[in-house]
Amino acid sequence: MQELVAVSGLVLIFGLSMWRKINMGAVALVVAFLLGVLYFGQTASGIASGFPGSLLITLLGVTYLFGMARANGTIDQIVGGAVGAVRGRVALVPWVFFILAAIITGSGALSAATNAILIPVGLAFAQRYRINPLLVGLCIINGTNAGGFSPIAVYYNIVDGVLDKVGISVDAGQLFLWTFIANVVINAVAFILLGGPELMRRGREEDTADSTTSYLGGGTATITKTATWTGQKIVTVVLMASILVGALGFKLDVGFLALAAAVTLSALYPQHSKEALGHIGWNVILLIGGIVTYISMLETAGVIKELANSVAGIGTPLLAALMMLVVAGVVSAFASTNAMFVVLVPLAAPLLTTGSIGVLGFVIALCIAASAVDSSPFSTGGALVVANTEEEKREKTFRGMMIWGMSMIVAAPLLAWLLFVVI
Repeated sequence: MQELVAVSGLVLIFGLSMWRKINMGAVALVVAFLLGVLYFGQTASGIASGFPGSLLITLLGVTYLFGMARANGTIDQIVGGAVGAVRGRVALVPWVFFILAAIITGSGALSAATNAILIPVGLAFAQRYRINPLLVGLCIINGTNAGGFSPIAVYYNIVDGVLDKVGISVDAGQLFLWTFIANVVINAVAFILLGGPELMRRGREEDTADSTTSYLGGGTATITKTATWTGQKIVTVVLMASILVGALGFKLDVGFLALAAAVTLSALYPQHSKEALGHIGWNVILLIGGIVTYISMLETAGVIKELANSVAGIGTPLLAALMMLVVAGVVSAFASTNAMFVVLVPLAAPLLTTGSIGVLGFVIALCIAASAVDSSPFSTGGALVVANTEEEKREKTFRGMMIWGMSMIVAAPLLAWLLFVVI
C-alpha cells in the first residue's frame, strides 16, 4: 500500500505541474508535506531536513560564479582563446569534454565537483560552436561516470567498501574497464542521436570572425578575439583555478568554494554583481530541491528499503537481479547515487553469496544502472546542465534531459542485466 501511495504522489506531482505550468519542485514540496504528515506520520521539520542543502549550495555557488565570469567577459575570453584548441573540428568538442571529465573523476574528484567545474564552460563552448547543449552536457556527465569507477575514484571506493563489509571482493581492473566501455557506448549513442553526425558533416570550420555572440545562463555577450586580459579577468581565472585546486587537491566542497569566489568578485567588482545574481538558477534549485525532498521523505518512511527488500525476496535469482537493477536506476535518478550503493549492495549480498549469479557481472551491472541515470535533470549533473543553459532554451533542455534520463532508467538496467548478468 505504501508503494502505491508513493507512486500516486509522483503522478500527482508530474500531472499537476504539467497541467497548470507550476514549478514541479513547489508541487513536490507540498505533496511531500501532505503525505509525510497525514499518511506517514512524519513532522514538518523532518520533511524539510530532506531538502538537499548541499545541492542548493552547489547550484547557487556555481551559477553565481559563472554569472560573474560571464558578466565581466572572462568566460567569453576563455572560450574565444580556446577556439584554436580543436582547430575548428567541431565534432571533437563534445568528446574533449568527455575525456576531461573521465580524467578528473578518475583521478579521485567527486562527480559533483567535476560536473560543477566543466558543465558551465562546456555549455559556453556549445554555444560558441552551435552545438546542442544537451549533447555537451551529457558528454560531461557520461565522462564523469566513465572515470567514476577507477581504483582511486570515489564511486569505486564506496562500492568496494560496502562489498568488503559483507565479505565480497571484485576485480577492480575489470570493473573499471567494463564500466568505462559502457559509458563510451552510452556517449556514442548520445552523440549520434543529438547532432553528432551533423557536426561531422560540418567538418573543420575556420574561425575568421573578429567576434561572435555567446550565451550562458540566460544572457548574451560578445566574444572578442582581440580582447585583452584585464585585471578583473585575471582575478576571476585565479579564483576559478583555486576552486579546481581546492576541490580536487583538498576535497573541499565545490559549492561553498564557488560561492566564496563569487562573493569575493562581487565585493571587488560590484558593477557586475546585479547582473550575475540574475543568472542564479532559482527555478532549477526549487525544481530539484522539491523532487529530492519528496524522495527523501519516502526514504525516511522506509518505502525505498521496503521496495528493495521485496525485490531481494523474489525467488528467481535472475529476475531478482533485474528488479534490483531497476530499483537502483529509478531511485538514483532522483536521489544520491552514492546512497544507493550503500543501501542496495548489502541487500544484494544474499543473492550474490548463493552463487546463482556472477558476482563481478552483477556489480558491474549495478554500477552502470545506478550511474547512467545521473543524466536525470533531478541529479546534480543534470540540474547544472539545465541551470547553465540559456534561458530561452532552458525548458527544451530540461525536457531533453528528462527524456534521456527516463530512458536510461529503462535501458541501462535492462541492457546491463542482459550483458553482464545473463550472458
